[in-house]
Amino acid sequence: MKKLVIVESPSKSKTIKQYLGDDYDVQSSKGHIRDLSISNVGGLGLDIENQFKPRYDIIKEKEKTVRDLKKAAKKADEIYLATDPDREGEAISWHLKEVLDVNQKPTFRVIFNEVTKQAVQAAFERPRDIDTHLVSSQETRRILDRIIGFKLSKLLQNKIRSKSAGRVQSAALKLIVEREKEIEAFTAEEYWKVKALFDGFEAELSNIGKKRAKLQNEAETDAFLETINKNFTVSSIKKRSRNRAPKPPFTTSSLQQEASNKLNYNGQKTMMIAQKLYEGIDLGDEVVGLITYMRTDSTRLSGAFIAPAKQVIHETYGNDYVGGSRVKAVSKNAQDAHEAIRPTDARLHPSDVKSKLSRDEYRLYKMIYFRAIASLMKPAQLASTTIKLTTGEATFKARAQALTFDGYLKAYGDYEKIDATSLPSLEEGQKIVANELEKSQHFTQPPARYTEAKLIKTMEELGIGRPSTYSQTITTLKKRKYVTIKEKKFFPTDQGRLTIDKLNEFFERIISVDYTAKMESVLDDIASDEANQTDIVSDFYHTFIPLVEKANQNMEKEAPKTTGEPCPKCGRPMVYRESRYGTFEACSGFPECKYIKNGDDKENDLEKTDVTCPSCGKGHLVERVAKRGKNKGNRFYACDNFPRCKHIMQGRPIGEACPKCGKPLVEDDEENIFCDDKKACGYVRETPSN
Repeated sequence: MKKLVIVESPSKSKTIKQYLGDDYDVQSSKGHIRDLSISNVGGLGLDIENQFKPRYDIIKEKEKTVRDLKKAAKKADEIYLATDPDREGEAISWHLKEVLDVNQKPTFRVIFNEVTKQAVQAAFERPRDIDTHLVSSQETRRILDRIIGFKLSKLLQNKIRSKSAGRVQSAALKLIVEREKEIEAFTAEEYWKVKALFDGFEAELSNIGKKRAKLQNEAETDAFLETINKNFTVSSIKKRSRNRAPKPPFTTSSLQQEASNKLNYNGQKTMMIAQKLYEGIDLGDEVVGLITYMRTDSTRLSGAFIAPAKQVIHETYGNDYVGGSRVKAVSKNAQDAHEAIRPTDARLHPSDVKSKLSRDEYRLYKMIYFRAIASLMKPAQLASTTIKLTTGEATFKARAQALTFDGYLKAYGDYEKIDATSLPSLEEGQKIVANELEKSQHFTQPPARYTEAKLIKTMEELGIGRPSTYSQTITTLKKRKYVTIKEKKFFPTDQGRLTIDKLNEFFERIISVDYTAKMESVLDDIASDEANQTDIVSDFYHTFIPLVEKANQNMEKEAPKTTGEPCPKCGRPMVYRESRYGTFEACSGFPECKYIKNGDDKENDLEKTDVTCPSCGKGHLVERVAKRGKNKGNRFYACDNFPRCKHIMQGRPIGEACPKCGKPLVEDDEENIFCDDKKACGYVRETPSN
């Protein structure tokens, strides 16, 4: 009996083929095969008059893939749809079933959380039907994002020259802009600290009388210092022990946060490497996925991992380090469809596979491995000491802590440290003289700007987006030039602020954090058959479209900024305009006057990316201008390690790996995202859904 298996990734199809044998023909859809149509009125792909029924078109670049899959389906006796184990994967399987027209043949849905022989073979022993509720949830997400994205983006492009807006990206940008406004409105307040310096330790002023010490200027501080002297009494010594529990294994969000903080990887890079580790690494005798599926917001670990992991802890660190089982409740917004991110084999120590991995792959796998192992170990134990010292009416405090049992830190100590401090041996009632009383001026600080890690954490806490959208959302904000990054912190650009100001004016409810989080909850309700897709789409459409129509009528059109120079041809003001290649200067009298200023040095305007060259691994991809030939003047992307490396991209690199073959994803002038190895792989990303 001939069996056809369809997965998303070509690299994954090769791995799975090894596990299943000759009876199985394993092929790849290379991601989505179709998307909402843009050919109908409004470009929404919806039949508004027929209960918002979606209309789909085959993605142009996938036409050959679909033809090949149809041929394979005709030859097969059974068909297994083994796309990724999430809602998007469920939707891709449904699209495949619809397009391949396989209703007359046994067709099954197969899911596995890790690409290992045992997991894959076990999954094929228990296939199921496609979950239409999950499909409906994903379809609703796509429809809502299409409505918002098409309508808002077109409006903003026309009115204020912003490139796009979206349900998730606008809510995230709103967080960044509002934080910047908080910082600008912040007024620093002066305060002073007083310390008593002793031999080997220091104590800080905490109370004056029964009130907490609050010295607001130097005059107050000097007046206070005149009331005390250097003679202190040890009024109390308190000692206590406490536990520090290990953190749970990684979710998508926490992995991106920790990789940013500890490895200096941005979200794109983290997910690109995690994708490779999930889909399979050639260990010599076989190709094995080293980690479980990397898009998850669950912290659950399966019993199949816990038992061998505890044995590893026992053998490596001793029985005193073995902790309890991790069966924790997930957050209220989590989709607990599968496990946390963990190693597929607790016995596959990072050192065992180091020679098979790149430096970046090894560092990420090592962190994932030890985070999962540490989560099953006993807490670290600390002893803390607080000493109060008094002089006059003033109370000073000195604190210290020491690690008495390292617990889980035995495994995770490279990523989490305990600052140990000590105090001399003192007794209550003991008299002690300070060497010096030291005063220092301080000012209250404004709220901190978002780092990528902090923004992802905040989005997760507020319920904005889902694990698969965090990295893409941040990429979109940078690509649209709504934000810049300085010293790893997000700063909104003028265009980003203008975009949010206008959206707040006309669409405040739609881009609010509460509304965005509520929509995620509604999508969860559809997935659990507690809400109806048509009702949700209809309610949103009839609420949103009147807002768009009002904005079209009342939002003022932003005039282009002037350069301060007159046009040398007609004398009208020169202005800044945008094109696919960036900003240029042109006459404000267009189309009557078509004068464009030619830059003396086009290279000054070229983009430098932080994307590592996929060929040499040393250089970074930068924008270039062709100097000669039929393409003279055209821009392209190449390695800055030229002439040692002559790698050239087919489009603008976006810093993400192709989920199907692992090669870089690039973007063309029309913002289509596809695999750089377009001919061999053929992957094309569905229109961004944020």
